[in-house]
Amino acid sequence: MKVTPLSLPEVLLIEPDVFGDARGYFMETWSRERYAALGVDVPFVQDNLSRSSRGVLRGLHLQNPFTQAKLVMVPVGEVFDVVVDVRVGSPRFGQWAGAVLSAENKRQLFVPEGFAHGFCVTSDDVLFAYKCSELYHPETELGVAWNDPRLAIAWPVTAPAVSRKDGGYPTLAEIPVERLPRYVGP
Repeated sequence: MKVTPLSLPEVLLIEPDVFGDARGYFMETWSRERYAALGVDVPFVQDNLSRSSRGVLRGLHLQNPFTQAKLVMVPVGEVFDVVVDVRVGSPRFGQWAGAVLSAENKRQLFVPEGFAHGFCVTSDDVLFAYKCSELYHPETELGVAWNDPRLAIAWPVTAPAVSRKDGGYPTLAEIPVERLPRYVGP
């Protein structure tokens, strides 16, 4: 298994070992012991699956308190996945990192607690699977505008399909700092 930190070093791009032949392939998508040894030592409590079509953008989501770490992957299709550091006091506050995740490349992305997360579908159809370290608490949900000009995320579409809720999120600068997670140094 190969693990590569992105430009936000806490965010890890994981390339699991894939064993394939003419019949298909096998890969381990999660093992508490193996992933903990790689730095993903998180007690995941919930698995989620969403389906979307080309041009759909979901995000940028987080919750605070009850922050969530996530391990995300795409078993069908392809997305451009984005993570934004929204931890007050972080030396990388407001910076983003992105990666293409697909059924073809079989990559996973580890999103630590305190980061906003979103993705844009670049294939006709996608299944997006993710593990969460905390249950969903709607009363603590936050979102950052997907098109926040200060973040300047290089989304692969100019006019994505977004939900009313996602389309109404404020910019990062408009969110009161007391609502955002705090950076706890290395």
